[in-house]
Formats: sequence, C-alpha cells, structure tokens
Amino acid sequence: MQDALNEQVNAEMWSAYLYLSMAMHFEAEGYAGIANWYKVQWQEELAHAEILRNWINSRGGRVSLKAIDAVPQTWATPLDAFNDTLAHEQKVTGLINKLYALAEEEKDYATRGRLDWFVNEQVEEEENCHKLIDRLKLVGNDGMGLYYVDQELGARTYTVPSPLAAN
Repeated sequence: MQDALNEQVNAEMWSAYLYLSMAMHFEAEGYAGIANWYKVQWQEELAHAEILRNWINSRGGRVSLKAIDAVPQTWATPLDAFNDTLAHEQKVTGLINKLYALAEEEKDYATRGRLDWFVNEQVEEEENCHKLIDRLKLVGNDGMGLYYVDQELGARTYTVPSPLAAN
C-alpha cells in the first residue's frame, strides 16, 4: 500500500507540473483568466500530494519522492487544453480507483476511508472539466465569448482542501 501511495504522490506532483505548464502557456497567450484557473488547479494538485504524504507519515510509512517526467508545453486552443485536462483527470480517477481497490484487498480500511475524499474529489474534477468544455464548445472561436469565459475563470480562487484545513 505504501508503494502505491507513493506512486500516487508522484502522479499528483506530475499533475501539478502539468497544470503549472498550462497556466504558463495561457499566461503567455494573454488568457490571464484561464491561466488563473490552471494556477488554482496547480495548487490543488500540490495539496493532493501533501494529503497523501501526510497520510503516509501518519501511518508510520516513509514518503519516497521520485523524478517528475516532462509535461506538454503548448496547446492550440483553450478547448484543446481542457480536453487534455479532462482526459488527464479521467486517468487520475482510474489511479485513485486502483488505490481504493488495493486498500480493500489489503483490508486497509483506514486508507480506504482516507481515499473516499479523493474519490469524491475526482467526481468534482471531471464534472468541472465537462462544464468548461461545454462552455468553450458553445462559444467556439467567438472572441467575445472567449473573453467572457476567460474573465469568469479569472475569478476562481484556491480553497484549502478539508483534509489539510484541519492541520
């Protein structure tokens, strides 16, 4: 279980790196709001890794950090980026589900309970991506529509996840 949790720490760090790359790309392209959305996403992924690191340590385990693979650097359109984001979040959902199944198999009910939060978080992540993709499809290449989506995403703020708020 510890090895699998450490792999997930690495996956969450890679996710953070991906979303920071997306933020930097859209910042350079003049989409400050989309860049902000991805910066918040970057913070959330770092928090997910922290939650897992804290859990490993609290259970007497040892955190083992590994190298983070390179991430993509550019996207043709905001819609392309959010499609990639959805695909990535669906992959992460699969990873979380495998962790959950392993915790059940090993009868590690404490870890399974901690993973409940991640299962619910992934539902929210995918739902948010679907909504943004729908909105971007609706506006298409309309500059004013993209402007309004960008403005809306600029209002997003980071909220400390509940497993960290108690610390």
